[in-house]
Amino acid sequence: MPNTVTDGTEPDAIAAPPSNSQTSAATPAATATASKKWWILAIVATAQLMVVLDATIVNIALPSAQTDLGFSDANRQWIVTAYALAFSSLLLFGGRIADLFGRKPAFLIGIVGFAGASVLGGAANGFTMLVIARALQGAFGALLAPAALSLLNTTFTDAKERAKAFSVYGAIAGAGGAVGLLLGGVLTDAFDWRWTLFVNIIFAVLAFAGGWFLLTNHRDAAGAKLDLPGTVLVAAGLFAVVYGFSNAETHDWSAPATWGFLISGVVLLAVFAWWQTHTEHPLLPLRILTDRNRAASYITVLITGVGTFGIFLFLTYYLQLNLGFSPTKTGVAFLPMIGTLMVMAQVSTTMLVPRFGPKIIIPLGSAVSVVGIVWLTNIGIGSSYASAVLPQVMLIGAGMGILMPPAMQLATGGVAAEDAGVASATVNAMQQVGGSVGTALLNTLASSAATNYLSGKDATSKLVQAQATIESYTTAFWWSAGFFAVGGVLAAVIYRRGVPQPAADGAPVVHM
Repeated sequence: MPNTVTDGTEPDAIAAPPSNSQTSAATPAATATASKKWWILAIVATAQLMVVLDATIVNIALPSAQTDLGFSDANRQWIVTAYALAFSSLLLFGGRIADLFGRKPAFLIGIVGFAGASVLGGAANGFTMLVIARALQGAFGALLAPAALSLLNTTFTDAKERAKAFSVYGAIAGAGGAVGLLLGGVLTDAFDWRWTLFVNIIFAVLAFAGGWFLLTNHRDAAGAKLDLPGTVLVAAGLFAVVYGFSNAETHDWSAPATWGFLISGVVLLAVFAWWQTHTEHPLLPLRILTDRNRAASYITVLITGVGTFGIFLFLTYYLQLNLGFSPTKTGVAFLPMIGTLMVMAQVSTTMLVPRFGPKIIIPLGSAVSVVGIVWLTNIGIGSSYASAVLPQVMLIGAGMGILMPPAMQLATGGVAAEDAGVASATVNAMQQVGGSVGTALLNTLASSAATNYLSGKDATSKLVQAQATIESYTTAFWWSAGFFAVGGVLAAVIYRRGVPQPAADGAPVVHM
């Protein structure tokens, strides 16, 4: 639905183009407005890239940070987990804050806070300070990410422009992890691990300056109230789920620290769902979840997040540990995937989905990714990048480009303006929780595969050890392919037939 001004300020969404009944002459004001949209896309994309790449940019610098600060292997995971925990558990809260108090202040505060936390982490003098900084990054990222996506959702109301904008945003969301690996490798090799955090200052200055001058504030849900009980329930529930899966990496699945938190998280989220149907001002209005296309998109983003993790992490291990790539060369090796992803993102959102609909195209993207991942399981000790990795990652990138951008577009399209922030937060939460599940599950499965391979063999042999690592990688790839396949089947079943029709404001029409 179109934005309506409720507090006397200008809307942050740009007005739709004049209808045919209006003059067709392009006035200077109209031209400026059209130009302003794409500048807004640029600053939103910059902010989103900063948030997404920070999920992986530090990973590649962890060995250097560990040597410098002197923390143990057991504590190393918390540099990654602290960010994931804060980010995932506070996303819905951050999205609702943007709806209630305005997207511009949420966006700008999120940028400043994220940059400040990055500086704190880059200047860390010990493990504790670095973990705190990473948690603060996650917390401010939870405010910034949904504000950025909801700004995009309310700015681009014309159907064609919206498709182009989401092709860019979806490409960044899908390729951000690989960009983080590349940038992290370059900065670590050329400078120091601390620059994997300091580099955020550059992104933040650009995004803040653009946001300050280009965005206007509007509180679509200004009349609503913050659902504090719901906030506590969902934050605690998501924290428990992500923490439980994170513990699975260092504990057995049968350990209370693992299953206890997982069960607690499920119970808390169930209570949260019940509460949302009984409160006057729900944090996550269930009407957002009951549309078939939107529900299918959330499931697609969640399952893709699980499967994508195995590709990035274990392929990184293979390139560095087995093929002997440097961190920088490893990042460069992912560039073909990013390239095909970005090209197919544009093709999918502007040509394929408008013609064939998501019920056909998104499962097609999953199928293309499955073929690429299964092909990747052919890697071996003596394989080369050119034959055993390059064509496979290009195919995987094409599949992800076909499915991710339209899924994210449909996940936020057609919602009321006052729900744009929380709908955007839900998409980010699905992606983050999916990645956290993938981290724990695929690491555990890969480790078990390596252990099983070594059973009864000469574990001191370097050749046997190398083959055990290959077994662990290919096991993770098979499971990743399985997740993509399941996601494609569910998408084919749940998505509605036909092409989504644009509403009066350009957002896709949704039906129950």
